[in-house]
Amino acid sequence: MSFWTKLTESIRRRESLVCVGLDPQPGKVPARHGSVADFTKAVIDATADVACCYKPNIAFYEALGEKGWRALRETLAHVPADIPVILDAKRNDITSTAAAYAQAAFDELGVDALTVNPYLGRDGVEPFLAYRDRGVFLLCKTSNPGAGEVQDWTQGGEPLYRHIARLADQWAGGGEIGLVMGATYPEAVADIRARSPNAWFLVPGVGAQGGELASVLRAGLRPDGLGLVINSSRGIIYADDPRRAALELRDQINAIRAECAATLPPTPHQMEVAALARALFEAGCVRFGDFTLKSGAWSPVYMDLRRLITYPALLQQVARSYARLLADIPHERIAAIPYAAMPIGTAVSLLTGKPMIYARREAKAHGTARLVEGDYRPGDRAVLLDDVITSGGSKLEAAEPLRAEGLAVEDIVVLIDREQGGAAELRNLGFRVHAALTLREIVDALAAGGQIGQPEALRVHAYLNGEGRHG
Repeated sequence: MSFWTKLTESIRRRESLVCVGLDPQPGKVPARHGSVADFTKAVIDATADVACCYKPNIAFYEALGEKGWRALRETLAHVPADIPVILDAKRNDITSTAAAYAQAAFDELGVDALTVNPYLGRDGVEPFLAYRDRGVFLLCKTSNPGAGEVQDWTQGGEPLYRHIARLADQWAGGGEIGLVMGATYPEAVADIRARSPNAWFLVPGVGAQGGELASVLRAGLRPDGLGLVINSSRGIIYADDPRRAALELRDQINAIRAECAATLPPTPHQMEVAALARALFEAGCVRFGDFTLKSGAWSPVYMDLRRLITYPALLQQVARSYARLLADIPHERIAAIPYAAMPIGTAVSLLTGKPMIYARREAKAHGTARLVEGDYRPGDRAVLLDDVITSGGSKLEAAEPLRAEGLAVEDIVVLIDREQGGAAELRNLGFRVHAALTLREIVDALAAGGQIGQPEALRVHAYLNGEGRHG
């Protein structure tokens, strides 16, 4: 699972954007704790159902020498496996040194994400981005009072922090990259959100540094209510009751998120999701109840996209969703996976004008005896097209004969991601996975539209969170 997926799932599971910063400052650790490690582990125990992630600041551990390193390792080992850890180390250097920093953080310490200084440019950041399953947050507009001395330096009317945000998108090469945006500068947060609408912001500076929570949330929240991780360190870990402090911050954030959701107009993507979810539900392509999947596992929801062939208008609507995904993917061929995706692939091919091919499940014993049907040339870029993704197995099987024929297969497009690990598995193997919508989006849209009840929606969310998988 990539850091970004792990972070999103942790946020949804806990309904929280609160990041708890673990900054054990010398002289401030309460005397009742025997050691720094005991202190940070107690904070984790108190906040693990509230914190979407933890952010240990390595400086406070390094300052303690060898016992600090031991405390850091104990702290990291104590974080529950489903909660990501962002190591606040602000690393960077020339390429070889940056690679060593990346190895130390990701391989040696095993953290999920790292704060990185962009000052050395692309070649100082690429070693960190090379760990595709981990996260990078580039310093963009930090929360300290002197940040503007460098970050507000302007050339051609553009401040440096805005230039950094634009470079971040370029360096990520279409992948995910985060930005550190201080809560003390909500106008900068709003500026960069307008220019980087999908990016994740790590937001320090709330509380002790004077950042105003409501202003930064209104400036930086994405239309989906995500996109921000609000860090609080001293305000939580040194509180008389860290759990209560974390809960209070979470509830304040969620109240403002609800206000923002009520005032924001739906995005084009949200409107598309709502229309498509409703149409799929009404056609019986998405059903709720108790089902046994092909694997033998239980599921509260069943996808039956073979029914699309009976609804030509819906099939066209689905084809348009695929076409929007394909518009940004360089390719010469669409490779539909038999059997459910064959009519979908045909509709997409007719709509886009891109030729379709497909790999047979078994080679013909007569005629041409071909395993891949359709015209193609070795070297052609083929996009695998399927209806849904649960696990990655069927996609890997479909890619094998295509690659054996010399076709380049790097992208996979599906209508629905069931969010059960298949997309992450394939990304770890080097594929780019594109989904028109996720199962959570479908469920939330149907609940909001009144097509299903809230208990039904919560049942599916619990299932996706790993709870109640046996009914």
